[in-house]
Amino acid sequence: MKNQPCWKDLNAQSSQKVIEELSDAFQSWFDLRHKFDEANPPGYRKHGNTRPRSTVTFKEDGFKHDPENDRVRLSKGSNLKKHFSDFLLCEYQTRPDVDLSEVNSVQNVRAVWNGDEWELHFVCDVELESADTAGDGIAGIDLGITNIATVAFPDEYVLYPGNSLKEDKHYFTRAEYDTEGESGPSEQSMWARRKLSKRETHYYHTLTDAIIAECVERGVGTLAVSWPEDVRASDWGKTGNKKLHSWAFDRIYQYLEYKGEMRGVEVLKENEWNTSKTCSRCGDDTKSNRVERGLYVCSSCELVANADCNGAENMRQKITPSPHGEDRSNGCVAQPSTYLFDRESGTFHTREQVVS
Repeated sequence: MKNQPCWKDLNAQSSQKVIEELSDAFQSWFDLRHKFDEANPPGYRKHGNTRPRSTVTFKEDGFKHDPENDRVRLSKGSNLKKHFSDFLLCEYQTRPDVDLSEVNSVQNVRAVWNGDEWELHFVCDVELESADTAGDGIAGIDLGITNIATVAFPDEYVLYPGNSLKEDKHYFTRAEYDTEGESGPSEQSMWARRKLSKRETHYYHTLTDAIIAECVERGVGTLAVSWPEDVRASDWGKTGNKKLHSWAFDRIYQYLEYKGEMRGVEVLKENEWNTSKTCSRCGDDTKSNRVERGLYVCSSCELVANADCNGAENMRQKITPSPHGEDRSNGCVAQPSTYLFDRESGTFHTREQVVS
């Protein structure tokens, strides 16, 4: 790699990091190909003599940060040197709510090509102030693919469908395949990938912000999140593997965890085993109770419920002292509130507000 003209001036640590990330990307692709034939290979491919712009990471010894003047010096050698030809001096501008002089330390700097220009991403060590507990209430979340999140609050059930996310995936994936080049991804294809990635990130941040805000408003201090142990280790067939690959349950949990810590909500990871077929009222775990997608009918106590709400209630009851001692009526579990993602405002609102 160091023999290539486009890489020879890069310091050794950054060169090694580029190779490691490329190796991880191809290994992930090889593993995925065993279950999903249409998996996209990594975007790093030459187009004639033109190479794609790879993300370059500068570790602690490869940069010098000057937060007072909003500048960072990126090394082109193994150490920071005195001559101007041996480093890149970059001036940056952050968002109004970000001040890098207030962070504990900058751990590394990443130069990322966004399709139009280079961006500098600073990975920082930040000390978060944990807020006082939001309350004594307990809620449970059932994470899914159709309904991205279903939350069982002490007084209400709330669905967060993934309709808009599914529409984005369909549109931008179609745009990516339609513009795929013969020798690798075209510029239009790469644009579609980046656009979808940004929309997904915004959606998941907005979703987790909304859930944590609801917890604080309702006095919920503990949130139990369903965790599908080893779900990706099994073979669910071509269609099933494709859906599971794009299911971002781990990402949602990470967002909930750190956002909850900042707002006084303790987020716990709980195994979801049997929660989909166990009755949240009486504990009957007959498999046939799960009548069909979205419908749960208990053969013992005759509870009729939305299946995802039943699963979320079971997650909530993993934390409550007396799981089956409360009266959860059919109407409460069967007719939850629905919050939809509003594209115009970029936030979640009730179904009635979005439709109107």
